Amino acid sequence: MPSPFGVGQAHEKKIGHRRVDASGETTYKKTTSSALQGSIQLGIGYTVGNLSSKPERDVLMQDFYVVESIFFPSEGSNLTPAHHYPDFRFKTYAPVAFRYFRELFGIRPDDYLYSICNEPLIELTNPGASGSIFYVTRDDEFIIKTVQHKEAEFLQKLLPGYYMNLNQNPRTLLPKFFGLYCVQCGGKNIRVVVMNNILPCSVRMHLKFDLKGSTYKRRASKKEREKSKPTFKDLDFLNDVPEGLTLDQDTYGALVKTLQRDCLVLESFKIMDYSLLLGVHNKTQAKREHQSQGSPAAGGDEKRHAAQRALYSTAMESIQGGSTCRDTLDHDDTMGGIPAVGSKGECLLLFIGIIDILQSYRMIKKLEHSWKSLIHDGDTVSVHRPSFYADRFYKFSSTIVFKKSSCEFVHGPFTSLLLPPLSPLTTPYPQPPSILQSTHATGDKCFPRVWPGENNHMNMQ
Repeated sequence: MPSPFGVGQAHEKKIGHRRVDASGETTYKKTTSSALQGSIQLGIGYTVGNLSSKPERDVLMQDFYVVESIFFPSEGSNLTPAHHYPDFRFKTYAPVAFRYFRELFGIRPDDYLYSICNEPLIELTNPGASGSIFYVTRDDEFIIKTVQHKEAEFLQKLLPGYYMNLNQNPRTLLPKFFGLYCVQCGGKNIRVVVMNNILPCSVRMHLKFDLKGSTYKRRASKKEREKSKPTFKDLDFLNDVPEGLTLDQDTYGALVKTLQRDCLVLESFKIMDYSLLLGVHNKTQAKREHQSQGSPAAGGDEKRHAAQRALYSTAMESIQGGSTCRDTLDHDDTMGGIPAVGSKGECLLLFIGIIDILQSYRMIKKLEHSWKSLIHDGDTVSVHRPSFYADRFYKFSSTIVFKKSSCEFVHGPFTSLLLPPLSPLTTPYPQPPSILQSTHATGDKCFPRVWPGENNHMNMQ
């Protein structure tokens, strides 16, 4: 049906349930983005405020399956305010459990409400190919993402195990979920999840990668490359950053240990098709750009990033954590990123996290892998059994993407100082061990086949 402005559907941009018309207005399941934003803010404002009046208690097993619902008529009610959006119903999943998760990360109810409800949300203009809508709060603290019914259902089933994992170790690169909600409007269910923000908008990302450890169709499309802030993929990384990103020994060890633990958790839940989201801020390049513009080095994109309130939310805290790490972050110029060095000695800050974990290895994925492996090399496609996927993802991250320096280095605001080791290294550092104790039939074939020319520094048995 043509739009009221006389623009045909041929001029619409459609990805999944998300539509963008010729005027630039976004809709999701026929609900405008502005109405969805307002409904989310009203709903969260009510449910968090209502929950704060209830006494705190331990989380019980039944708390993971509770769903609370409240109706928001446009004219208002004795419980809800009047609003100018269509009538909607707002559902809150596992409110007590998610309150515990927020408390675990040091997020107070008033801070949560202030971040999400105090100012209009910012809709991200480059949300990717998932068909989801992404919003970020004005303070850069939280991401709000629409999810499909199956993803929301899987997250609900995941909550007891997620609770157990966070209790054992809150320092993780896995997404930090702070709330799961549903807006019912116009006969449609729009489910949204609130998560930590991995890539702060206040820090310019000179490069951004979505990495899976696969080579099948893992190159950014021509259309993606034409964007102002493209997201590159695995083959692009191998081509553009062939020597990887070098970390000092302690940081590399902490990162590899965190990746190893997270991969084991994902494999235990039979989760797959996740990615490592990697943002690279080049401080050396930023300094040159500011100098050429005649502006002070701390201006523009280099303004100091406000400290995030949520504990363990920055990249560095996710792999190290603790008060010592936070004290360090408060006094240096890393803005929460992980210091690294590029192949030409550039001073870099890395912002990383594991994303898209709400994919379980269901029958459709098994069929998808079987079909792809008939046409392509089965070890290179991204859809694979969870155990193989975890092993390949970990190996790619710990040997190709991140490299351990043979020297210690110290980061200043715009410098990278290499310090020689106390004694010369006589042997190369060993390859990080496989995260899997079992031997896969195709495991030994993966890296020589997937990463040609890269096995000269790997200890392939």
